[in-house]
Amino acid sequence: MVRKANIEEVQGLAGGKGEAVVHHIVPAEELYGYGRMYAKVVLKPNSSVGLHRHVGETEPYYILEGKGIFVDDDGSRTEVVPGDVCVIHPGQCHSIEDASETEDLTFMALIHKA
Repeated sequence: MVRKANIEEVQGLAGGKGEAVVHHIVPAEELYGYGRMYAKVVLKPNSSVGLHRHVGETEPYYILEGKGIFVDDDGSRTEVVPGDVCVIHPGQCHSIEDASETEDLTFMALIHKA
């Protein structure tokens, strides 16, 4: 089966700032209880995903395009570029920012059970 992604524009994703475009690739029911989101996320310039925590699950990010700042559970801020994987362990907080004035930050996100 082939289908199109379900695309959603979100303001203030997870309490962040600015606009994100979320391309939901596989609906939660097709992750068969192992996860609840598999998506490509495009953060517009000067936007962010707010600091949030996953209890009993994890959400790795795989950076596809652009540059961003990943905020880890300990508050550390690390620049990320295409090919980087942001690892979030179960129960940890995390956030990601597109600090660019002109370039989108695009990454894959998978929320799955720990």
